[in-house]
Amino acid sequence: MEQRFPLLGDPFPKMEVQTTHGKLSLPDHFEGRWFVLFSHPADFTPVCTTEFVAFQKRYDQFKELDCDLIGMSVDQVFSHIKWVEWIKEKLDVEIKFPIVAATETTANQLGLVHPGKGTNTVRAVFIVDPKGAVRAVLYYPQELGRNMDEIVRMVKGFKLSADKGVAIPAGWPNNELIKDRVVIPPPTDEKSARKRFEEQECFDWWFCHKES
Repeated sequence: MEQRFPLLGDPFPKMEVQTTHGKLSLPDHFEGRWFVLFSHPADFTPVCTTEFVAFQKRYDQFKELDCDLIGMSVDQVFSHIKWVEWIKEKLDVEIKFPIVAATETTANQLGLVHPGKGTNTVRAVFIVDPKGAVRAVLYYPQELGRNMDEIVRMVKGFKLSADKGVAIPAGWPNNELIKDRVVIPPPTDEKSARKRFEEQECFDWWFCHKES
């Protein structure tokens, strides 16, 4: 049977994983909170090291969003532990989030091995909501590091969208058209469409926006 990685809106696959913080049950361990699971090709590699430092530098930002971080690669736990120690000793950065030692089964469940990019895991990102549903999936090749500020922005946008029932424009909060404002969902009937210009700021009835 062909293995399919989770798509948007799917429940994050249930799995028991070994991490640098002990054994965890995913996604149950993060129930009621957002979490970002990100995979990396290998420990003790330059690009991955820059990414882990970058994630840790934004650790408090994610915490303020009620969002946890969890890393993952197919390296064994003892390698993760030694790498984290090296980062602390050499770069003076303490990695506070757990790192999963992914098995082949785990990697296949999440679609982390792309044959065209070698046998290591690609740089994947899964953003998962408090109900355990996958809200975003990103894949990067081994040669390109991620932009962590974009991942922070995505979590902020998802939370705002859920809280306010709005859509988030391109580049928010620095959109070229409406700056830090948000998009109001389009009306569902003619009466509501006609009232839009009276109640909201609009370019047209189908494109209205408001303060976030």
